[in-house]
Amino acid sequence: MPPIIGELITIIIMAFALGMDAFSISLGMGMYKLRLRQVFKIGITIGIFHIFMPLFGMLAGRFLSDQFGAVAVYIGGGLLLILGVQMIWSSLANNEESLITPVGFGLILFALSVSLDSFSVGLTLGIYGAQTVIVLACFGAGATLLSWLGLMIGRRVQDWLGKYSEVLGGAILLFFGIKLLFPM
Repeated sequence: MPPIIGELITIIIMAFALGMDAFSISLGMGMYKLRLRQVFKIGITIGIFHIFMPLFGMLAGRFLSDQFGAVAVYIGGGLLLILGVQMIWSSLANNEESLITPVGFGLILFALSVSLDSFSVGLTLGIYGAQTVIVLACFGAGATLLSWLGLMIGRRVQDWLGKYSEVLGGAILLFFGIKLLFPM
């Protein structure tokens, strides 16, 4: 398999993992019986944040990579491990209610809180030297689509599914952290 195909598959899986966080939070937010216009706006906003946060992370990661070389790859792998554990840990906690409503400034705070983890992943990918445009397109599209899906499903089902999707996302990030720390 050509290296670019392997990198693309890795980025798509990471985009899915990050999008699962947005999906699980959107499931709970969908319980508010939002109108379709609000669902559209929330998904787009989360997608935009999932473009800019990893971009800032990648820029910082490239700077670190230039300054610290191979050590930076281990830092990036460690960040993914920590992020994955944090996602799993927070999903298993009994804090299922969202304190942020997706309207006005609350929408900005909501999108920022959902996309903070993509900054850390962007930092790692910047250290690793991933293709910026591909990463940003996959992360933005994945977060938007999974947010819409979560909001729509959240309008119709119980919120028990959200916990499991965030655990899956955390496990995927853990896997890629281990892959960076222990290349085969």
